[in-house]
Amino acid sequence: MIFRGAAACSLFIALGLAQPKFEFWPGTAYDPAVPTFEKVLSYSPGDRISSHANIMKYFESLSAAAPRRMQLTEYAKSWEGRKLVYAAIGSEANLRRLPEIKAAMKQLSDPRKTSAADAKRIMQNLPAILFLSYGVHGNEISSCDSAMLTAYHLLAAQNDKIVTEILASTIILIDPTQNPDGRDRFVHSFEQAEGLEADAFPLAAEHNEPWPGGRTNHYFFDMNRDWFALTQPETRGRIKVLRDWRPVVFVDLHEMGSEGSYYFAPEAIPFNPHLTREQKTSLDWFGKNNAKYFDQYGFSYFTREVYDAFYPGYGASWPSYYGAIAMTYENASSRGLKWRRSDDRVFTYRDTVLRHFVSSVSTAQASAQHRTELLDNFYRYQQTAIEEGTKDSIREYILPRRGDVGAVDRLARLLFDQGVEIRQATAAFATYPVGSYLISLAQPSKRLIRVLLDKDVPLEPEFLKEQERRRQKKLPDEIYDVTAWSLPLLKNLECIASQAPITAASEPYTGAEPTRPALVKATVAYLVPWGSQAAAKFLTTSLKAGLRIHSTDKAFTQSGRKFPGGTLIVKVKENEANLHALMEQARGTAEIVSTDSGWVEDGVNFGSRFVRLMNKPTVAIAWDRPVGASSAGHARFVLERQFNYPVTPIRTAVIGQADLSKIDVLILPDQGFGGAEGYATILGPGGIKRLKDWVAAGGTIVAIGGAVTALSDARIGLLATSQESLAKEGEKKVDAPKPETSGRIPGKLLKTEEDYLKSIQPENETPDAVQGILAKAKVDPDHWLTVGVPETVFALVDGRGIFTPLKLDKGTNAAVFAAADQLLASGYIWEENRKQLAFKPLVMTTREGRGNIIAFTSDPNYRAYMDGMNLLFLNAVFRGAAHSR
Repeated sequence: MIFRGAAACSLFIALGLAQPKFEFWPGTAYDPAVPTFEKVLSYSPGDRISSHANIMKYFESLSAAAPRRMQLTEYAKSWEGRKLVYAAIGSEANLRRLPEIKAAMKQLSDPRKTSAADAKRIMQNLPAILFLSYGVHGNEISSCDSAMLTAYHLLAAQNDKIVTEILASTIILIDPTQNPDGRDRFVHSFEQAEGLEADAFPLAAEHNEPWPGGRTNHYFFDMNRDWFALTQPETRGRIKVLRDWRPVVFVDLHEMGSEGSYYFAPEAIPFNPHLTREQKTSLDWFGKNNAKYFDQYGFSYFTREVYDAFYPGYGASWPSYYGAIAMTYENASSRGLKWRRSDDRVFTYRDTVLRHFVSSVSTAQASAQHRTELLDNFYRYQQTAIEEGTKDSIREYILPRRGDVGAVDRLARLLFDQGVEIRQATAAFATYPVGSYLISLAQPSKRLIRVLLDKDVPLEPEFLKEQERRRQKKLPDEIYDVTAWSLPLLKNLECIASQAPITAASEPYTGAEPTRPALVKATVAYLVPWGSQAAAKFLTTSLKAGLRIHSTDKAFTQSGRKFPGGTLIVKVKENEANLHALMEQARGTAEIVSTDSGWVEDGVNFGSRFVRLMNKPTVAIAWDRPVGASSAGHARFVLERQFNYPVTPIRTAVIGQADLSKIDVLILPDQGFGGAEGYATILGPGGIKRLKDWVAAGGTIVAIGGAVTALSDARIGLLATSQESLAKEGEKKVDAPKPETSGRIPGKLLKTEEDYLKSIQPENETPDAVQGILAKAKVDPDHWLTVGVPETVFALVDGRGIFTPLKLDKGTNAAVFAAADQLLASGYIWEENRKQLAFKPLVMTTREGRGNIIAFTSDPNYRAYMDGMNLLFLNAVFRGAAHSR
């Protein structure tokens, strides 16, 4: 018996089952009353990749075990119905006075109501609020398990001076999983591919997700770009939480490539110019404290590289504009439970969980140690914002309520939801109509207002100089994201900068929906002027409801009023008897004019050949490789969630084999895989023929970005354009010298460094990629595709796609980029791209048999915040179908 026991013990040791338990924070004793991972989930931290359900289960268990030190609150639901929650953790004394703490932070947020003396008194006994936000990218997996471990450590650690200090001086808010839909997509993919044991081989299926991957949410949005756009329910809920609590420190925890180490603040340049000096210098408090612990653990790390603070739509940027210190932490990823690095070391999931856990505790400690300075800087931020707003060259912004008034209302509401104070004119003033929105910069949100409404936010000159130097050597640039995001330009709306305060009669804007007059019953037709998002939403809603709707390609005048091209005509006699009630239901905020006559004084009549029936099209979208997931998701989101019209996703491999006759419109999103030949390769010769036959029979293709390249490929040949190589100004084409029989070529003298630099340039190269600028384009007013669209639009140009214009016998260039000296509306563009992009097409259209092909060289649905491009896209989908036979 003794021998058997010894043998069993040796076997257990050999298997690793008797090894001492791993200590994440060495030497800590934990309260057994607080449930461990093992008790609730049956595994240890880092041993499994926790699903959203397990994360919720564990946080609910912690809340039940320590209700006086932790409160769990649901703040939103994802598109797929999963809960988003945050946990508030602190000492019992601080948790009892949470309403008081929230109220105190709101007092500190407005120095106009709270004097410096009162602020100092409030701060004496006020904890610093820290927000730790995990897992915004679903396949950046380690942070969510670290969130659970951090919460457990703060609640269960006994007689730990660091934890005691943290709980006494801070309130820690933990959002354990910002993107539950994306996370569960990753976890499901991983578990499907998992075998007998974790596989460290990088090519193993468990490390390589199928399309679309788990990074994004249900509609394939990168929610770390959505903070000021607020298109997604997850983001909207999160903004409300931050505005309710006003945490002075916000950390967004991410993952990067598996060969990296760990990144924490200070951030890389460029900094946004609207950040304050204190916000930059205080980053060192957290960086140095993290470095101290990482040095103790022996973890490698880096700072001031790659991850900048320029774009305001990051989680690590947006909180800065109400006065917080916002930071990104990036952890090398194991992409599963084990990853074998290039140096043959195996990096485990537990390793990654540990690093995020250590930085979380370290950040909480730094917040506690700098509580006084953080609160003082927060209050001072509000003071200086107001002071700047009374001195800057821009004192007030005006959003005139004219044109697409619904779009203007939505912009005002978007700013209001982010904490911007707005007034609304109660009478007309100067040239501006009643209801126009007034935004004074003498308010705490001054810097947020500037960063969102300024036409351009400049990059640091030294940074730009370095990027140009790098380009000369064919090194990649260091611009991390887009360089332009001006909300008025994105939405193609007026925004007037006033150098003086506006004294017009006004009242505070409360976000309430404007009232609308009753709809007058018509006997002949209802007319809906085209040119607004509200009219477009009326169209989609009415088509779904089964209304029979016509639309004119040309303008007409009736009863002295000119109705623009695109105006919708709903004829009473062609619809059901309850038409008026249906019109009321579909109306929304659209303008509807009732008419009792079909007579017009000028232009086309209701029965003209230029009036088309707007049929209810079946809209499909290519799905799966080689499609770029974000382009597909954004297009589907715009149609389904912004305009309430269903879209059918079809696997791209099926398109070449399926009967497409029941489909009216097929959207081909930008390509994400497979290069320029992606669609052609997936479809194959038979699929290409089937697609061409379908178009010729009356189908409509709407192609976006890289799909334009695919359609112009000789194997598909549906679009007579080509993507251009880099044009080199002033250079004559010289044939390369032919080698002599010896294999040599004639010699050439290089007399200067300039000669040398020219000699090493490639003969044929593509333009350098543009990093997200807003470019001005002019539309062709004579084409049905542009009815209702303003004469100029602003497109988000990203990448290197520059296309040749269509010849007149091959189609129409419906929107063309402006001249080189007028093209750039916002952002930074390489000089050669600016010159070459001038007068090149943004939107092209051509006929193929009875069908239409419409091509957008830049994505009109980029991040779903390009509202100013909505009408062009919707015209392509719905008018494209109406103009096919």
